[in-house]
Amino acid sequence: MKTWKKLGIGLALCAAVLAGCGQDAGQTTQGSGEGAAKSEKVTLTLWHNWAGQDAKAVAMRGLLDQFSADHPNIKLEIEGLPTDGLKTRLRTAAAANEMPDLFVMWPDAMTKEFVNGDLIQPINEFLDSKPEWRDNFIPNAFDGFTVDGNIYTVPMNLAPTSLVYYNEALFEQYGVKVPGTWEELKTAVKTFNENGIIPIALGNKANWVAQSTIFSSLADRVTGSEWFLKAAEQNGATFEDPQFIQALEKMQELSEMNAFQEGFNSIDETQMMQLYAQGKAAMFISGGWALSNLVSTAPEEVLNTTSITVLPAIESGLGDPKSTSGVVGTGLGINKKLEGAELEAAQELLYWMAGPEGQKATLDSSTLVSYNIELDESKAHPLFVKLYNLMQNTAITPVYDAKLGSATVEVVNNGLQELLMGGDAQEIAKRIQVAQARAVGR
Repeated sequence: MKTWKKLGIGLALCAAVLAGCGQDAGQTTQGSGEGAAKSEKVTLTLWHNWAGQDAKAVAMRGLLDQFSADHPNIKLEIEGLPTDGLKTRLRTAAAANEMPDLFVMWPDAMTKEFVNGDLIQPINEFLDSKPEWRDNFIPNAFDGFTVDGNIYTVPMNLAPTSLVYYNEALFEQYGVKVPGTWEELKTAVKTFNENGIIPIALGNKANWVAQSTIFSSLADRVTGSEWFLKAAEQNGATFEDPQFIQALEKMQELSEMNAFQEGFNSIDETQMMQLYAQGKAAMFISGGWALSNLVSTAPEEVLNTTSITVLPAIESGLGDPKSTSGVVGTGLGINKKLEGAELEAAQELLYWMAGPEGQKATLDSSTLVSYNIELDESKAHPLFVKLYNLMQNTAITPVYDAKLGSATVEVVNNGLQELLMGGDAQEIAKRIQVAQARAVGR
């Protein structure tokens, strides 16, 4: 079996691709449902972000439907929200100590905040009871969900967050080179604008998009990962350092050169991808999660000419140009208050969604996973194969919203919206620095 090379800042990637998105996840079998399935009747609340019609969301909802059918004594009360809505709802629930029984959560900063708030419980004992499952995740897969030696969930996917999806036909039609440098990107933007094509579609209505899918990688190109991690810890670097100001100015330059369509702060990711699918945009920048949506909705003539790369190199930058920001995927957190039959049922559902069959259903939906499954390129969607092959030689660098405190993240996200509309880079950097210094108690 192929494995990913060790990449980036110590995260080794090892994923495999099975079938495309055409199979019904609801037909997956997960075993006999022993334990909770034979105990007293329980009700579990679950909040997730599989609310869309992309193949990943459909596959996950199919798994939930099948779980309910196979476990008649476990009643699921489910609420599906868009990603930004879920994050906001979880913060509100955390502040009131009214968390649902299970919920999709993110690694690193969010996990640490929930642990510090005594809101979630570790799964070490349950994970150790299934060593064949535990030992089949990629190296370092649990790191973002581990606090003080305790593991609080396992990743359900793998999420490179900053990939450039581009229409090869449009590049060929207008004689544009796929950008490998910042200057080549500027040339591409100029040429597409001159020919009435949106260079890069952007949907930043949910203000995390520009930060997660563009700025986290772009900033790393300039500052390097070591500087960012020091700044995040407020230990030897600050967000008012010249290299961070330069990263903000590079981000602003994209807007100033009209790389994005008008009104980019007022449309969402779905509308952004529609511009691309309609042939109105030459590129869009998003995470690996966008592929399942694209495969499900874009016409064949666009899919057949779509390829994937990473952001271009920036001259004199300190970061690895062959990298993308990213994290191991989201996981299901379990409420600290659960015990007895309810806890047993929650663990049963966690294994159902993140165990071997759940990981396979995720791969079948054209979504990368942090779990070792045999590669079969002949059954995968060709665009997913391109993503898989790209990631074999692509380093993973930190995503800002995974490493910074939640209050700081809001300052960054709002600041980037302001920056792209002409805001002052130094003033925005100052606000980010104040917020993160407060977050770490400096």
